Amino acid sequence: MPVRSSATARQLRLGAELRKMRELAGLSSTEAGRPLGTDQAQISNIKASRFGVSPDRVRALGRNYSCTDEALINALVGMTGERKRGWWEQYRDILPPGLLDLAELEHHAVALRAAYVAHLPGLLQTPEHAREIFRQVVPPLSPPDIEHRVSHRIKRQAVLYADDPTPYTAIVHEAALRMRSGGAATALRQLQHILDMSEHDHIHVRVIPFDADTFPGSGQSILYAVGPVPQLDTVHLDTALGSVLLDAEAQLARYRIVLDRLETVALGERGSRDVIHGVAQSLKGP
Repeated sequence: MPVRSSATARQLRLGAELRKMRELAGLSSTEAGRPLGTDQAQISNIKASRFGVSPDRVRALGRNYSCTDEALINALVGMTGERKRGWWEQYRDILPPGLLDLAELEHHAVALRAAYVAHLPGLLQTPEHAREIFRQVVPPLSPPDIEHRVSHRIKRQAVLYADDPTPYTAIVHEAALRMRSGGAATALRQLQHILDMSEHDHIHVRVIPFDADTFPGSGQSILYAVGPVPQLDTVHLDTALGSVLLDAEAQLARYRIVLDRLETVALGERGSRDVIHGVAQSLKGP
């Protein structure tokens, strides 16, 4: 099998999960490969995602590692042998790799939970709002780069429009709702879009009002992507220096608690729509 020139975050995650499984079994790379007629170098290349791995090989490795968690094995098998390139691959070498990893993560998630204090959810943004946000990037982006990022952001939203759409919960602070990115008219259309989207059964928008109690979080955007099994959950953090993906068990547990606590201080869905509607009305003027 040819060596990959680059691996996606999903491919790297598969290799990392196979390594965890081997380490839990107490096997070295050499010991892991011996029953399969595979040498230590091949096991290391699979771990590093330099080589692809077939479904049969994943099942064989699972048996060799004495893993009895069939749900986990089946989920890992589902991550192998994907020959079809995702739509995000058309942006490779055009956009930062972290943006491609984010689109791939959202595409494969079985549910999404997100929290935003200073920004509106990317999956609920209008093109004109997104365009204004990208115009504020430092250092400045060229007009073609801005349009590439806008089109990528809008295509990510397909997970909410599919025949079997991904359940999505977005917790948004009132501060983000009141920022007039692009002016009052653009902001008004953006808020109306969020209101319209929140009427869908699979989309849940919760607002944290200004008068809410204190809540955890440093202000960075958080996306929690639920995997087919809990071991394959992933947290995506959007920072000023780029995307960060977290998947250690302790990290996942921490962010589940953070999101749970944010939901306890957020308004219910009806109250949240009332706040969004009130902010939108204020933009219309007297």
